[in-house]
Amino acid sequence: MLKGRNLIQPNDLSVAEIDEICSLAEQIIVDPASFNDVCRGKILATLFFEPSTRTRLSFEAAMLHLGGAVEGFSDAANSSTSKGESLADTIRTVSSYVDVIAMRNPKEGAALLASKFSNCPIINAGDGGHYHPTQTLTDLVTIRALKGSFEGHTIGFCGDLKFGRTVHSLVEAMMRYPKSKFVFISPVELQVPDWVINFLNAENIEYTTSERLESVIGDLDILYMTRVQKERFFNEQDYLRLKDSYILDNAKMKLAKQDMIVLHPLPRVNEIAPEVDDDPRAAYFKQVKYGMYARMALISKILGVL
Repeated sequence: MLKGRNLIQPNDLSVAEIDEICSLAEQIIVDPASFNDVCRGKILATLFFEPSTRTRLSFEAAMLHLGGAVEGFSDAANSSTSKGESLADTIRTVSSYVDVIAMRNPKEGAALLASKFSNCPIINAGDGGHYHPTQTLTDLVTIRALKGSFEGHTIGFCGDLKFGRTVHSLVEAMMRYPKSKFVFISPVELQVPDWVINFLNAENIEYTTSERLESVIGDLDILYMTRVQKERFFNEQDYLRLKDSYILDNAKMKLAKQDMIVLHPLPRVNEIAPEVDDDPRAAYFKQVKYGMYARMALISKILGVL
């Protein structure tokens, strides 16, 4: 049962629970009108201490489509934290008013800390470079909808794999499915962290690394592109040197399988050329829509209305 549960990291959900959420999302996709009132009388708080477009609006749209209400803030400057209020006190206060909280915070571990002081479930909407479990649910709903299952895929992650919380989260989720293989494509400075590699080694999961997208794109069933995130760098010179390391364009897409899909958590800067948008394998804007349905399913389960 997911009712009343926190979602801090992807592994908080079992494989069976992920399948349950994905199945409900697929039902919503087919007939969204049937779910218009399931959360009537419920309130979601969106507490975003860090800028966001898709995640925040996706949560808010999800709750509104379910018939519920939304309150919160999109900038820490608009909250009492700007006056020095602690995160614990903010959470104690807000959780007195609402039924569920979706929170983004730039500090790793903030969502876990919030869960210790909350009177209602906490959904982690991103905590620094750590986890982003609802983006993972978005990715999983998209993969199952477009590829039919989670099993037996070779998944390439390209770009910023060091700071990319969406990458870390999806690797943890997909490694639980049989015959998953991973290809990590990045410059040396942005390689996937050792703790992710240690997870894979401990479970004997197959993976390879590459510094060139062209040399491995033909092997992939799924290509997960990421931007080089300026906000994760302490040194702007390092950011400027690495920001254009990998750009997906039509020339590279010609090397890929005809049924490969391209995912991206967005926002995109210039790592996917606009010309790729017209390729039927480009799935990142479908992914945005699936994200709303994934969050509708998750909210319904956590609130126990479905």
